[in-house]
Amino acid sequence: MYVLIGGAGMMGLRLAQKLLEMGHTVAVVDADSNACQYAREKIGVMAFEGSAVSTSVLLEAGIRKADSLVATLSSDALNLALVTLSRHYGVPHIVVRMNDRDFAEPYRIAGANHIINTTDLAVTTMAHAIEYPQVESMMHFEQGQVEVLKLPVPADCYVTGRTVAQIAQDPRFPDGTLLIGYQPHPHMDLIIPNGSTVLEAGSTILVVTKPNLMHQVIDFWGCVPVRGCRSFTLLQRWQRSIRGRNTLTFLELY
Repeated sequence: MYVLIGGAGMMGLRLAQKLLEMGHTVAVVDADSNACQYAREKIGVMAFEGSAVSTSVLLEAGIRKADSLVATLSSDALNLALVTLSRHYGVPHIVVRMNDRDFAEPYRIAGANHIINTTDLAVTTMAHAIEYPQVESMMHFEQGQVEVLKLPVPADCYVTGRTVAQIAQDPRFPDGTLLIGYQPHPHMDLIIPNGSTVLEAGSTILVVTKPNLMHQVIDFWGCVPVRGCRSFTLLQRWQRSIRGRNTLTFLELY
């Protein structure tokens, strides 16, 4: 796949390197000669010096044959112009970095297929890192309507040593939550768990849930990190959190 990236800033260059590692043919367009030189010599991708919203530069970079274009320029106004030109030249797949959410509708009208709000994404990620320190990573789907959490399973965790079926039968497991992935060891492949899968110490689990259930899921897990160690058991807090709660189990068994 030929991917053209408008903008050779930090994001554009790191994206170019990642796409190159994935086996794609990549070219960047930027007015900064030093950035272009870095892209060629350090990353190993093609680089075209000039404005990313110049038709002559874009044509030289091969925009007509590009399978995808990513707009990572410094301003939304420039990115919008690049999206418009990309659609004009028939680029089938256009991704744009958005800084100001007021540009969301103009980007859609111009033809962007994917709009990445980097500011909101960074703020949400940092807020969740503070609110949910137990979560190793988190992904959001459908504008945050669904959350996928990657949770550790330390030795002192409430669910350690239990099977997926046992967790499913626990009436305190939050309704509307699914265990969708299990990694027994950091160097092992992720698998789809079934009812007999045992959650071992040192493993990680992927959980899909609703945003309003995240605290319940983490409390059920029964562990949070503390200074000086990876985690500690919060059975008393967990017991308080579920006292008086009437929840039903909803876990898909394979």
